Amino acid sequence: MRRVPDVRPPALRPAAVLPGPAPRRGPVTVALAGAEFGWGSSGKLSAVLSALRERARLPLRFVGLASGLGRPLLAEHSVEHWYDLPDAAADRRAAVGRIVRSHGVRAAVVVLDGAIATALQAAGVPTVFVDSLPFLWTEGDRAALPLDATVYCAQQCVGLPPECEGILASVASLRWVEAVIGTPPAGSTGTPGTPGTRTWRKALVSLGGLGAPRLPDRTAYPRVVVPAVLDALAEHGVQEAHLAGNLPAGLLGGLVERPPAGLRVTAGPLPHSAFLSELTRCDVLLASPGLTTLLEAGRLGVPTVCLPPQNLSQIFNGRFHSRAVGVDVRVVWPENVFREEEALGLRAKGEDHALELIYGGIGRVAARADGTPGAAGLRAAVLAAVRRAAGGADWGALTAAVGTGGAAQVAEALLAIAGPTPARGA
Repeated sequence: MRRVPDVRPPALRPAAVLPGPAPRRGPVTVALAGAEFGWGSSGKLSAVLSALRERARLPLRFVGLASGLGRPLLAEHSVEHWYDLPDAAADRRAAVGRIVRSHGVRAAVVVLDGAIATALQAAGVPTVFVDSLPFLWTEGDRAALPLDATVYCAQQCVGLPPECEGILASVASLRWVEAVIGTPPAGSTGTPGTPGTRTWRKALVSLGGLGAPRLPDRTAYPRVVVPAVLDALAEHGVQEAHLAGNLPAGLLGGLVERPPAGLRVTAGPLPHSAFLSELTRCDVLLASPGLTTLLEAGRLGVPTVCLPPQNLSQIFNGRFHSRAVGVDVRVVWPENVFREEEALGLRAKGEDHALELIYGGIGRVAARADGTPGAAGLRAAVLAAVRRAAGGADWGALTAAVGTGGAAQVAEALLAIAGPTPARGA
């Protein structure tokens, strides 16, 4: 795996987007969408929408496409209409065309959903596609990626496997951007941890990615992992834990109604700004390692333990994070669940092949009578990672390596392609 050169894109000056004093014109209509694969895409959309509010010289109105899983995270933003889309490609393209015409959509921003980006481009809408996982793709994924997007924003990463270089070389308008993450609450800049034993009182446990389209049972991962995590936290002396993420509502009660002795557990999803606020108040984060979560925690210098990966990208994310912070704070699955190297090898055929192995292994473990891959073993692995994290690390290292200005850079790219807005009634 080669290291990505530090080629940061120059920021577009707002004056070049909408020059001169703001005329009295109607709002620019922007379509937005995020992949139905957890909450990371919606977190990025939230960050971009916040950046657009700060930079737009004319009013913007937003129309949301699909993204049903992530809509709760975007509730704090003014999205005028949400539309569900058909699954069939031809029907989806026709529906997108109708929405574009009825709302006068002038530009779009799409995070990781290649099918919707392609449909928007086909409808004549200039589209900014945000790819936060450029290190993941191989030739088996080529057909799913909108390589001819108006602007293809690839998020900086700390390493690019050679298998993905041909894909990126095919992008018509590639632009590298820094990490697309939310802005911390005012006054919460965060300070990377320093070595030394810490006593932690409050933990945040974050599980995302549980609504992926091909995931056969979204309860399997939390049923296996959460009890081991709570037991490990209690043994470490943590007194409070909040369980967040896109967890199935019916599962929450069973996971928290009988907490380990000495540990008070609360649970429930958090909108994006609330999640960032919760990060500033916790002593340690334990997360299924979605990249957006790791980068936002790194920006605040929050000690972070990577729980066992639940999909392909999280294998990369956990490795990138531990390598950057200089301490192995990953929890890996035992080989009787699945072997990471086997999953990485299968991705040459396309991401779906690797996901089949991963989901199958986790599902088999959850189906066992005791629901665990060896409860004591997983609990011990989590506790060992927590203790290593308590020794301190450079918690901001991964975020520092890829920058934090990506939301602004994507917003500026979108404003640039939106173009001048016609006068009202024109």
